[in-house]
Amino acid sequence: MQELRLPELVEKEFIANFTFKNETHFQVNPQLRKKLKDATGLGNLEKVKFQIDFLADSGPKSVQTTIWATGSQFICLKGGLWIPISKIIDIKYI
Repeated sequence: MQELRLPELVEKEFIANFTFKNETHFQVNPQLRKKLKDATGLGNLEKVKFQIDFLADSGPKSVQTTIWATGSQFICLKGGLWIPISKIIDIKYI
């Protein structure tokens, strides 16, 4: 299992520049799917922002934004930006 360092806080618009091709293994929060579903509802209804920690090929990143949609493999952020769920380490209410 890969040891993760602290994520770098990035602007949402930079997510389009990241790649997610490397195979990674890390401890995932067992409640992640429920948290994503709840965050999506709050993002759509109340415009509530969350901190999303994820692992890009260039290392751990963190972004503070709303989640607009959660699919089976990806989440969608405002502006049509996508993050693979398999690369999400955790999300937190901010």
